[in-house]
Amino acid sequence: MNDPPLACVVDANVALKLFFEQSGSDQTDALFAHLEANTRSRFYVPDFFYAECASALANYARLTDYTPKQARQDMAELLALALHVRSTADLAAEALDIALASGISGYDAFYVALSHRVNAPFVTADEKLVRALSGKPYRVQSLSAFDIPPLS
Repeated sequence: MNDPPLACVVDANVALKLFFEQSGSDQTDALFAHLEANTRSRFYVPDFFYAECASALANYARLTDYTPKQARQDMAELLALALHVRSTADLAAEALDIALASGISGYDAFYVALSHRVNAPFVTADEKLVRALSGKPYRVQSLSAFDIPPLS
């Protein structure tokens, strides 16, 4: 394996594109292929990431023809990914400062704080968030613009 390891922070709206075919799903598939192909790749999430994903999967099952069985299966696949989970308690003070200074939600600020803590870009499909943090000293990148290196 000659591919360099990829490190980034991903939020729930990126990860859920693995299961729901929507704009950005191809980029998400390419991004997560690095996690499978190179055990040195590091994708970081705050611990509430799984709560966000469970809520989205449940809502999707409630509102569409997506079945509870499929939701459970997709959650199992998500839990099986080699994600590096960080405690929100360790990030809370920094996240609060970021939220207050930037006018973003506390939840979004946790991803930004984690990105800062692990010195890796935060990749999100939330274009509004990317715009809100444009020009600020944070490494927030849109999924659509994130340079995903090809696997050899």
